[in-house]
Amino acid sequence: MSSNHNLSAKKIIDEDNFFIKKKFSQNFLLDENIIKNIIKESKIDKNSYVIEIGPGLGALTKYIVDQAKKVLIYEVDKDLIPILEGFFKDKKNIKIINQDFLKSNINNDIELYLDGSKNISLISNLPYHITTPIIMKVLEETENIRDLTLMMQLEVGQRLTSKPNTKDYNALSIIVQDQADVKYLFKVPKTVFKPRPQVDSAVIRLERKDNFDDFDKTDFYKFLHNSFSQRRKTLINNLSENYKDCSKQFFKNLLERNNIIDTIRGEALDVEEFKKIFRDFIKERNSCI
Repeated sequence: MSSNHNLSAKKIIDEDNFFIKKKFSQNFLLDENIIKNIIKESKIDKNSYVIEIGPGLGALTKYIVDQAKKVLIYEVDKDLIPILEGFFKDKKNIKIINQDFLKSNINNDIELYLDGSKNISLISNLPYHITTPIIMKVLEETENIRDLTLMMQLEVGQRLTSKPNTKDYNALSIIVQDQADVKYLFKVPKTVFKPRPQVDSAVIRLERKDNFDDFDKTDFYKFLHNSFSQRRKTLINNLSENYKDCSKQFFKNLLERNNIIDTIRGEALDVEEFKKIFRDFIKERNSCI
């Protein structure tokens, strides 16, 4: 299947039988070794339920359908649907939906097409321009997707896996690492795509954590974004500028109570330290002066 599929997909691209659309960030992965490595790192088997977003010409899909129990595909480009349906017409374990994943009701689709499984793997070569919204939608809207093996722009992959006191570490790093164990797997050069993107890519893996925090996540994530609103400023300055009802002295006292120096920047704190500060903040905010 895979060798015939490879020839067909390459022919479609080489003979211009498909119009590549930049608005969908379409860059088709052609390197079989990298494709196989992604599948290996996904750890799927015959009992796996899998979601794939943006399959393109099915480079990953052809391996997923052969290894997984059931597969749900989201493809926004209607011109790709008949091509994909032709490639996988003999496969009974795949459902292809012509829909923007960001507009989907994930849990309804899981119930309808994936037996309501609570242990789903997501595998995707993510569109560069909507990588973060897709990841956040999954983390915020469903508990059923337990692991994600994703290819994305190298810079974003480095940011998601970065640690405190590094140049890539920011609010997004903390938000994602709060909800998942994140691992950088390998770099993918831009030369293995057609058309060739301007930047290299990276493959990362997220494994969901069971998270039982006693506060509102939306408020916490807003607090994180406010903490990094101007990277070169101290945490106190960023917070006092974004929570104008609270003085600098309030935030100075907040940090002192938590044994944190008042000149610290957000990039120096890990997720647990931010949680500690935030809990204190919501407890004391009514006393802001």
